[in-house]
Amino acid sequence: MDSSRSKNPSAQETFLQMAQAAGLRDRLLVTIGILVFIRLGIYLPLPGVDRVVFAEVVKNNAVVSFVDIFVGGGLSSLGIFALGILPFINASIIIQLLTAALPTLENLQKNEGEAGRRKLAQYTRYVALGWAFLQSFGLSLWLQASGYNGLPAVPSPGFAFTLETMLALAAGSMFVMWAGEVITEKGVGNGASLLIFLSIVSNLPRTLGSTISLAQQDASRAGGVVLLLGIFLLMIVGIVFVQEGTRRIPIISARRQVGNKLYREQASYLPLKLNQGGVMPIIFASSVLILPSAIGGLLPNSPISSFISSALAPNSWGYVGFYLVLILGFSYFYSSLVINPVDLSKNLKERGSSIPGIRPGTATSTYISGVLNRLTFLGAVFLGAIATVPTAVERATGVTTFSGIGATSLLILVGVAIETSKQIQTYVISQRYEGMVKQ
Repeated sequence: MDSSRSKNPSAQETFLQMAQAAGLRDRLLVTIGILVFIRLGIYLPLPGVDRVVFAEVVKNNAVVSFVDIFVGGGLSSLGIFALGILPFINASIIIQLLTAALPTLENLQKNEGEAGRRKLAQYTRYVALGWAFLQSFGLSLWLQASGYNGLPAVPSPGFAFTLETMLALAAGSMFVMWAGEVITEKGVGNGASLLIFLSIVSNLPRTLGSTISLAQQDASRAGGVVLLLGIFLLMIVGIVFVQEGTRRIPIISARRQVGNKLYREQASYLPLKLNQGGVMPIIFASSVLILPSAIGGLLPNSPISSFISSALAPNSWGYVGFYLVLILGFSYFYSSLVINPVDLSKNLKERGSSIPGIRPGTATSTYISGVLNRLTFLGAVFLGAIATVPTAVERATGVTTFSGIGATSLLILVGVAIETSKQIQTYVISQRYEGMVKQ
């Protein structure tokens, strides 16, 4: 096949390689097969629950609706995959926080190479298992305390139901975590991100159907629907620009002699992304936001529950403010994990490279840190705007059918789509050069 010699493969070349190249085709089939299997597993019912009563309990539950974004309706349908990838995400947050705080874990990440990263991954799995048991225990207690019109959601509560629920949900969550790791290793894209992507996409038909029905039933809402769709389209364009935006810091490599050969000065650049964390800060912030509502649900009719209901109700100003603070904090935290200015400055100095006008060593690390902080702040502001603007428009127009696919979901969709497409392009380029070598 005659391949294009351009830097990025064309759409035609990409689709041809996806269909013809055995390696890429097998990876795509593994990814699609696992995603379909996980989607079907959401509808395997959890035993011991009255489905009719439970459907009434969760009909207008804001916490369940929010969690369903990440588990694709698994919680509202109460399947064995109801927890989905959430325990693994929470475990990743905990391990990353501990890595920044504990020198032992930091040493594993930075100095132990692949063996250290494997140990951290194993620790993350253990924490995810414990978190899955904790969440399933809380869910079992909530189920046994729930009811509608005097009818209990669990006809036969007790220790046996709690144990069965914990085992079933924890096992389902561990299977989903394992499936995500298989996708990452043998498929295309990041497994955990693709599982969340699938969960959000699965809600699109229902959301669009509800929006169309609303516009048909009430013609006065049609303008609001069009306005909201236009804002979502503009946000998609903005997300693409921000996700791809980089600040290029010029770098000059000093002249050096290797044997009898003299290498002249070489100019290059250090690319710093505007949004270093990608979709992770908003995923982490969304996961943390679930905790107060979950705690309030486990402690009904208590002062804590009353405070959470009033101050941190979904779409309230307190909720939005807390959300913005979390996004800002996780943006800076994740940026510090991705790039260490001190290590970067040391590497540049060892290679004989420098930034024009900046002295090597401490001055370079200070300069990079300042640029990185400004970029992270701008990226966090953009994420905050993405998270709050649609909510304000929904309130102004009265169109709430898009609440299931809000700004968080939109950012995740676009971010994961960009990352996955880049990985596919990387495979296509590798196949192109393999073909050139064989020729």
